[in-house]
Amino acid sequence: MTPDDDTTQADDATRAAEAAKAERDAERERAEARSAELRSELAATDARRAEEQSAKAEKAIRQATERKEMLSRKEQKARERAETAEREAERERAEADEAERRRREAAGRAPAGPPPSVSGSSVASPGIGSATDPNAAAAAARGASASRPSGGAGAASDRPEILVGAAFAGAFIVARILKRLVD
Repeated sequence: MTPDDDTTQADDATRAAEAAKAERDAERERAEARSAELRSELAATDARRAEEQSAKAEKAIRQATERKEMLSRKEQKARERAETAEREAERERAEADEAERRRREAAGRAPAGPPPSVSGSSVASPGIGSATDPNAAAAAARGASASRPSGGAGAASDRPEILVGAAFAGAFIVARILKRLVD
């Protein structure tokens, strides 16, 4: 081997070492570039997430504002109804006071003494008299007797619910008898 060969080999080894170092440096630079890209994408994702959260917050604010306005309108309507009811109550109180005042004035003008009583002689009632049509008198007599049942056998036939109850009870008894016979 000649010294030139040794130099050439040394130069080749140096070049190979420099190439390997350059390859490692390039690989490290590519890794750092990829890392920078990932950080950039992560920052963009964070920015989009923050933007979405901001949009959600804006929507929540809008909804809360709308709800507040709706509740405010409800409150206003309730106050108006309360005021209307209060005015109505005040008007009714004034009318009641006026009626009470008129009653007192009338009581003050009334003659002193016992209050008048209602007697049967002064009360006119439509009744059956000698001038009443005979057919109307007969109808009135039938109505009076129908409204006051005699309590005899005719009373049950006038009330269908009693007949239905009796039919049910009879059917129940017959069913019990048949069951005993079959068992």
